[in-house]
Amino acid sequence: MNNNLSELQQRFYQIINNPTLSPKQKNQFLALEAEASLPYLSIEDDIAQAMKDGVICDMFEGHAPFKPRYVLPDYAKFLSQGSEYLELTPAENLDDALNMLNIIYHHVPSVTNIPVYVGQLDDVLMPYVGSLSDEDIYQKIKRFWIMLDRTLPDAFMHANIGPADNIICRTILRVDAELKQIAPNLTFMYDPAVTPDDLLRHATRNICECSKPHIANYPMHAGAYGDKRFGIVSCYNSLPLAGGSNTLVRMNLKEAASKAESAEDFINTTLPTYSKLMVELMDVRSTYLHESSNFFTNFLATEGLIEESRFAPMFGIYGMAEAVNALLEKDGKQGKYGHDISANELGHAISEKLAALVDENPVKYGYNGKALLHAQGGISLDMDATPGVRIPYGTEPDPVTYVHATAGHHKHYTSGISDILTIDETVKSNPEAMYNLCKGAINLGYREFTANVASNDLVRVTGYMIKLSDIAKFDDEGSRKNTTWLGAEASKNTGILNRAPRVVSFESTPVYK
Repeated sequence: MNNNLSELQQRFYQIINNPTLSPKQKNQFLALEAEASLPYLSIEDDIAQAMKDGVICDMFEGHAPFKPRYVLPDYAKFLSQGSEYLELTPAENLDDALNMLNIIYHHVPSVTNIPVYVGQLDDVLMPYVGSLSDEDIYQKIKRFWIMLDRTLPDAFMHANIGPADNIICRTILRVDAELKQIAPNLTFMYDPAVTPDDLLRHATRNICECSKPHIANYPMHAGAYGDKRFGIVSCYNSLPLAGGSNTLVRMNLKEAASKAESAEDFINTTLPTYSKLMVELMDVRSTYLHESSNFFTNFLATEGLIEESRFAPMFGIYGMAEAVNALLEKDGKQGKYGHDISANELGHAISEKLAALVDENPVKYGYNGKALLHAQGGISLDMDATPGVRIPYGTEPDPVTYVHATAGHHKHYTSGISDILTIDETVKSNPEAMYNLCKGAINLGYREFTANVASNDLVRVTGYMIKLSDIAKFDDEGSRKNTTWLGAEASKNTGILNRAPRVVSFESTPVYK
């Protein structure tokens, strides 16, 4: 390549000439390079130093944010009122509704340029079912599911169903188990007061087949946002409906712990110091989005599908396991995160402190003036730092011990937390064990239950899905799926394939009411 070309131009050519990228993927990577070529927003020196030290990360959202990280339009409102901008009249039947959703998805931005939320689909679609037979509904939903994967091939795209029992909910579960696609990701909302046991069993059998869906604790999420006023998006991020997240900034607890002298110093001094810097960075980034980018003048806002006041920054954390282990060592104490009561209790105390700091520090553009605490699932570049508050890969205890060790964290993470339990393939011959493990975890306070089954081709990385068969051929062939490269990179850098599959039996599941 010509040595006289600038470094930026050389990166452009590397993308353009890459034999494994599709033309559309090349466009996306070129756009990212253009964003990154802009000067960074003006920030204080102590924030810049914290970012340089690896304590704070802006998640590579761009140097001048012109779109929110995550957007959750009110799709039910869209179908009922139509759209002047898109020249669409209100939906009258299921065909109209599915066609209109297909259209609007291509106008919903996110950090990935793909919609990360496609709706609470049973609530959105049930008004348009009419007198259609179950078989007609199945054929239409199946075509819709295939369309989503083929036209928006991104594993961060996320659909929600439940907690009520209905034909759309059950049909989506049926189709998802049959097709075993990476997209869309799927969360089933579970409410013990509403959801019949056989519907939850259907969802947990699906996990045995295709490692989907997530099972969300509906009452816990509704308690934070209000009934039917939230959605689970991207990996497992809970956010206000008709709003979303304007930015996500995260703290590496492992690196923050390296700055502390002791666990007490970490909780009382280090966390407050870096939390203040996090808030300042979130304010800088969200202020540009809200005041300079003109995002909130587009049709999503003017037609009432989103509301500016329902966007909030996500205060992310990761590396809890490494932080706890390091702090115990500094204090001269024995214990290992996920395996010892003292270590687990320290982790819970850190989460409690983080929740208090988020509540005590208002942000300029937040949900009721606040950021939302989030156990961030890691990215493919993370080295030696475990996602969120999870137990490190390869050291996981049996599933019941795992649930007991981490359940105390879940109540603090309003904007999402996910522990991925990797279950031995023998669960396929005993799906009742998965059902009981899920129900027990929810009863113990899990905000969201997620599991991989070791023999499945379809597995979770940090929350998004990949196929192991895609990873195996990615270096030679690339992939039509936008997120395969992230999974390939994560498998090399972060040890996701080292997860220890554990056996769960009916007898060893936690007691639930």
